[in-house]
Amino acid sequence: MIVGVGIDIIEVDRIKKAIENYGERFLKRVFTEKEIEYCEEFKESKWVHYAVRFSAKEAFSKAIGTGLTQGFKLNEVGIKNSNNGKPEVDLYGELLEKWGKYKIFVSLSHINTVATAIVIIEI
Repeated sequence: MIVGVGIDIIEVDRIKKAIENYGERFLKRVFTEKEIEYCEEFKESKWVHYAVRFSAKEAFSKAIGTGLTQGFKLNEVGIKNSNNGKPEVDLYGELLEKWGKYKIFVSLSHINTVATAIVIIEI
């Protein structure tokens, strides 16, 4: 049974500007260490990888019904790729305690200027 669906879209330039303006402070508040390491591997195209992960986090927040409010911590949601490249959601802290028992599906898509994600949560 599906218990939540969330979708988000973001302009890549918005995330690029936030990272350029706030640097490490922004990165650590929003992304996990694994996500930062992964995105930084891409050098010139890292912005789109950060943006699509941000979009997935926001889609997850919508799927659980909170949005980016009520104490939602962006860095407690991590997006990784499985060995075959399929995106997966890793949860940490309070989000893991509350939502770790559910099956979470995520799909990511992006072009140079826009990133989008959808999250479906199932019992």
